[in-house]
Amino acid sequence: MFEEDFKNEIVEIRGHKIRLGENKLIKIPVDRLPTGTLIEIPVYVFNGKKEGPTILLQGGLHGDEVNSIELIRRMLIDKNYKIHRGCVIVVPLLNVFGFLNLSRDMHGKDVNRSFPGSKKGSLASRMAYYLMKELVANVDFGIDYHTGGEQRSNFPQIRYTPNDERAKKLATLFNAPFMFGSKLIPKSFRNECYKNNIPILVYEAGESLRLNELAIKKGINGTLNIFRYFDMIAKNVVIEKSIPSIEILNRKWIRAKIAGLFSSNTSNGDMVKKGQILGHIMDTYGETNFAVKAPYNGYIIAVNNFPIINMGDALFHIGKSH
Repeated sequence: MFEEDFKNEIVEIRGHKIRLGENKLIKIPVDRLPTGTLIEIPVYVFNGKKEGPTILLQGGLHGDEVNSIELIRRMLIDKNYKIHRGCVIVVPLLNVFGFLNLSRDMHGKDVNRSFPGSKKGSLASRMAYYLMKELVANVDFGIDYHTGGEQRSNFPQIRYTPNDERAKKLATLFNAPFMFGSKLIPKSFRNECYKNNIPILVYEAGESLRLNELAIKKGINGTLNIFRYFDMIAKNVVIEKSIPSIEILNRKWIRAKIAGLFSSNTSNGDMVKKGQILGHIMDTYGETNFAVKAPYNGYIIAVNNFPIINMGDALFHIGKSH
């Protein structure tokens, strides 16, 4: 299923050549602030002594998804995860401008809707272009770490491209609590990699501008599971065992039928039964009390943590496993 002609004999990024057994930090200049301050993207390359797969680990494609950045930071500082076989290219924070502005976007544009990009386009477009040209050109597959949007918290889940058997195999190896195929989004990073025959997993866990310990822990364990499968790390590295992923076959958002104050009595990740009351929507004067019920048996894979709700707002993301 996975080709054996892996690409890590020599990895070249921006003129830097990293050979087997070498590690290097490369700082790629991307732009300057209006003050003239240079903004650089740090790229870590860990090339093992033996040939193996080259994996991209990418955080902060959306600048406000700090959970993805912290997850990678913890892996970088843990010396137990030394790469012996294959190569790992690590981008802890891609969208520096969004991070500085506590924003998903880069100068008002979503990098993850800017692929394949252009070297003469907007900053988001240029970022997408050089990401594909300089980094992705070296890799066999990758993991793109994300979180839910503002006030929406995703329970740890791995998403892969449907009909891509290699991606599904990697998702199974990752072993997040939930896994499912997710349609490709036009001009997204995963879509562009798919066109280039590079499987990309999308790890979704937690919410923007918040750290979530469970999300970080499950993300690290999943990444190590893949490293272990390809014999990239030492055998004595401890990886917490967990039950096999629950594969979600169908999913939908439950939306508010009225506006009001929303309170949930269901936890993210819970299994729920059809007709079960998941929470209530009440008006500010206490005259209405609308029960939000599960439409079918399934699992809560994401929740809206914001209490002020308008009609039509997404409340719970429920997935069915059969």
